[in-house]
Amino acid sequence: MSRILVTGANRGIGLALCEALAARGDEIIGVCRRTSEALAACATRVIEGIDVAVPEDLARLAEALEDASLDVVIANAGRLSSQRLGAIDASAIEEMLTQYRINAIGPVLTAQALRPKLRRPARIAIITSRMGSIADNDSGGSYGYRMSKAAVNMAGVSLARDLAGDEISVGLIHPGFVRTEMTGGQGLIEASEAAAGIIARIDELTAKRSGSFRHSNGESLPW
Repeated sequence: MSRILVTGANRGIGLALCEALAARGDEIIGVCRRTSEALAACATRVIEGIDVAVPEDLARLAEALEDASLDVVIANAGRLSSQRLGAIDASAIEEMLTQYRINAIGPVLTAQALRPKLRRPARIAIITSRMGSIADNDSGGSYGYRMSKAAVNMAGVSLARDLAGDEISVGLIHPGFVRTEMTGGQGLIEASEAAAGIIARIDELTAKRSGSFRHSNGESLPW
């Protein structure tokens, strides 16, 4: 049994991860801004009121964990909105910056705050997106989301390098196009299928694969 902490755990992919991990017997710490009945039903413990873009919230999270050590951290919390060229005004810029804080800076702050809590060896999985791939961008648009995910991909590789001496492996995982509230119910797969693939990729994550960018189906993705 592993002790696994999941951010953005109250709905969507985060909730599906908690449900699947709990079903196989892992101890789950669900972290979110506001909890849900479904999360409370499957998580061993819920810590709410945590915004991953706020360092003080993450310091409070680390303090709330007390002496608990972690085997895996899944940085799943994210935000999605679309900005198109020609309509990037002051409000769009603010939304782009919000996505950047949550999607790109949030996982770095999470890793920094929880690094002392991780057992050795340990794993950090960052839920990213192939929309952050420069080589794979054949449709343009979605400026804030694409830019934030490209940034977190870079951050994940830096974390892999910085944490190698601590025996902490870092994986960047694209879940697929998933039907969730975040995507407005659009997508090709259900959250439960995405969660199963993500868990399989986390289970495969080793020091040799640290810093890799992979699809939940196992495919290696281009940067």
